[in-house]
Amino acid sequence: MILPTEDGIIFRIKKYAIHDGPGIRTTVFLKGCPMACLWCHNPEGIRPEPEPLKADAKTSSGPKAIGKRTSVSDIMAAVKKDIIFYDESGGGVTFSGGEPMFQPGFLKSLLIACRDQEIHTAIDTSGCAPPNVFSELSEMTDLLLFDLKIIDSSTHAKYTTVANDDVLQNLNLASEQATPVRIRFPLVPGITDERDNLNAVADLVGSLQTIDTIDILPFHRTGEGKYDRLQRDKHLPETAPPTDDMIRQVSELFEERGLIVNVGG
Repeated sequence: MILPTEDGIIFRIKKYAIHDGPGIRTTVFLKGCPMACLWCHNPEGIRPEPEPLKADAKTSSGPKAIGKRTSVSDIMAAVKKDIIFYDESGGGVTFSGGEPMFQPGFLKSLLIACRDQEIHTAIDTSGCAPPNVFSELSEMTDLLLFDLKIIDSSTHAKYTTVANDDVLQNLNLASEQATPVRIRFPLVPGITDERDNLNAVADLVGSLQTIDTIDILPFHRTGEGKYDRLQRDKHLPETAPPTDDMIRQVSELFEERGLIVNVGG
């Protein structure tokens, strides 16, 4: 059993989020992730510890740290300010990252605190967590947003730095439990859009009896400036976002397997 902890490290709280689950939401980004996907648009969430940012040349803002240790009570104080918006829109709080299950005790405490306030919760997860951790935490939330990227394990390791054994095991666990699940598929040209991978994703999700929705998340370049400020190399400097035609073709392929398809979160 996961032991709750009362503090952890986050790198952002986003108010009025509308792409991280139903309704108007507050998204809390926890630091630390076992993956390092080449297309990651939140690279500041990969390393678990706070880290320095160099000055932003465009805004002239000075150097600062990204990531801070904070408490459950401080996060809940921010969250509770927007309860009226959650109630009116069917929204709530989404825990993202990084990989929020990378800090399991902290995430458990946050989920308990939200439940005590009757606030709807979602976990945006890569599925890359020990199965016992995944099972316990996923049963405590109201919704799982499960990122499914690449089915072949060696290809998955090539582009994310880790194999996907736990990911696929946890996806099966998710499909067997009562918590609603939405699949989120990052569409990255030249990587996840390979025909074999698209067919494998469609076949796998289509075979899961309790999961029928997949969100296509088109690759974008809006996080590029973060790599400069973190003084890290961009891994996909030449990759362009998918075209509308590519998105349409992938949507049709998934729909042919009987899936409900949305573009965006």
